[in-house]
Amino acid sequence: MAWILTKYLLTAAVVVLVSELAKRSDRLGGFVAALPLVTVLALIWLYVERQPAQKIADHAWYTFWYVVPTLPMFLAFPVLLPRLGFWATLLACVAITVVCFGLFAAVVRRFGIELL
Repeated sequence: MAWILTKYLLTAAVVVLVSELAKRSDRLGGFVAALPLVTVLALIWLYVERQPAQKIADHAWYTFWYVVPTLPMFLAFPVLLPRLGFWATLLACVAITVVCFGLFAAVVRRFGIELL
């Protein structure tokens, strides 16, 4: 139980760090948020918990492919925010990401990469 609590606290600390940095500097907050900190932590947790190397490698592999269709959201958000407000923009960006993911998965399937 202590291990799970430690994982939660360290992972939450990353989110708090990013939000605190973003309050002080848009650029620095964006830079730190763009770093794959959650993925690095997940890889560390998998390794420390003695998961097979293939499982850890697969996690990194799929993370790469799942990041690509999220990128349009980061372009749409600042455009939609002044027009729709925060919550509607967030919902629209989730929808954009889901659509992009579906389209992206269909395209990469042709190259033998199964995401769904």
